[in-house]
Amino acid sequence: MAGQLEIEAGDVVKIILQFCKENNLTQSYAALQSECQTSLNTVDNIETFMGDILHGRWETILPQVAQLTLPKRKLEDLYEQVVLEMVELRELDTARVLLRQTTAMVQMRQEQPERHARLERLLARSDHFDPRDAYPDGTSKDKRRAAVAQALSTEVTVVPPSRMLALMGQALKWQQHQGSLPPGTAFDLFRGAAPLKLDEEETFPTVEHKAIKFSKKSHPECARFSPDGLLLATGSVDGFIEIWDWLSGKLKTDLKFQAEEMLMMHDDAVLSLEFSRDSDMLASASQDGKIKVWRVQTGQCLRKFDRAHTAGVTSVAFSRDGSQVLSASFDGTVRIHGLKSGKMLKEMRGHGSYVNDARYTADGTRVISASSDGTVRVWDAKSAESVAVFRPPQSGVAGTEAAVHCAAPLASNPEHCAVCTKSNTVYVMTLQGQVVRSFSGGKREGGDFVSCVVTPKGDWIYALGEDGNVYCFSTSSGQLESLLKAHDADPVGIAHHPHRNLVATITSAGWLRLWKP
Repeated sequence: MAGQLEIEAGDVVKIILQFCKENNLTQSYAALQSECQTSLNTVDNIETFMGDILHGRWETILPQVAQLTLPKRKLEDLYEQVVLEMVELRELDTARVLLRQTTAMVQMRQEQPERHARLERLLARSDHFDPRDAYPDGTSKDKRRAAVAQALSTEVTVVPPSRMLALMGQALKWQQHQGSLPPGTAFDLFRGAAPLKLDEEETFPTVEHKAIKFSKKSHPECARFSPDGLLLATGSVDGFIEIWDWLSGKLKTDLKFQAEEMLMMHDDAVLSLEFSRDSDMLASASQDGKIKVWRVQTGQCLRKFDRAHTAGVTSVAFSRDGSQVLSASFDGTVRIHGLKSGKMLKEMRGHGSYVNDARYTADGTRVISASSDGTVRVWDAKSAESVAVFRPPQSGVAGTEAAVHCAAPLASNPEHCAVCTKSNTVYVMTLQGQVVRSFSGGKREGGDFVSCVVTPKGDWIYALGEDGNVYCFSTSSGQLESLLKAHDADPVGIAHHPHRNLVATITSAGWLRLWKP
């Protein structure tokens, strides 16, 4: 393809070889060179390399040559010269080893026996060295050194040191230039991401960090942060799924499929999103009852569940090992689907109305579901049997059941969950239904909650009210500690970053706002 940059695999191997050489990884260097049949053939400085030959610094040259792949004839010329000089210096043992045990000299003996025999005769004359015998036809030691230096210089190249690290540094600078990696950010090269930075103390948001405006016809219905903390995904009413850099508030254009506007999408409104634990996959669910699973880095659809439910899918979640997808639906059921088989594996029935939320407990052994029938149910994830059902206290209109929007497990106590109902109160309850604590917004009219999130450590519960306020409750004090005016109207949902004090709120008016302390 025109304009496409191609990189030879051999060049990549050479860069790795250079790294091994510079870090004295001699066994790794030899193994890689042998297996790939690729030679580095580099020297730090050609002038120095030639100078060492011209001055007969063979103790420096021979180790370098041992790591090079050179033509047989040039190697024979080199070793012949070294043998001659060792004989002249009366270093007869060294000359004997080079002449009889090195690969180049052994090959010379087989292919050019007369040339090798001449060297043997010179070695045998231990009492006298005659330069005229060693360098016939008007040559000399200096001329021979010069000829060898010139011949070998054409076989080697000079590459800047630490090429691998330099290229990686350039790649990271380009990511910073693109806005996908902010200046000054440390980088975990092995994971291919910035190292996880955890805020030491959880605290409530007070100021806007970024605001993203969607058109009202494409407003976000859901938003989720990736578990590695790098990405923010949104699913919109027009069916599009987009991946954002929450730090800059911009679309992730370093994802090729997004840069080319080949977005992940559904045919109907996207109601729910969830990342896998390794942040590699994204599950999306839509109003028409379908679920799709995507590869985040490529935008490739890995699996479609076209008949996941008979009505809109309100919630999706991955199992701990990423092999199954849990879903809840307006059809009143909770289901588990196999990613490998593409089929429904289990179904949980018992709710009398819409199921608004379903989540695995931290250990993955149970499922907690929340329904518009006013109940929370706990299921055995393996058998799909209901093991508990309970109702939070009703604070709505007398004679009606307040819908339960969500039931979020608390990290601080896996046997507790935060239950958010269509009322002005959030409850912390045990998985057997006992109320541990209640948190009230105190507003009688227009103050019902539409959703809530629990912070990663469980220190705070943030409830999003239909009045556009985020009610910040402390689980330790039991009090409403702060009230954040996030939106004027039409709130839809709220999400929390996995390890930073960062909250995202969305509205049907087309706003996604990020909040920080």
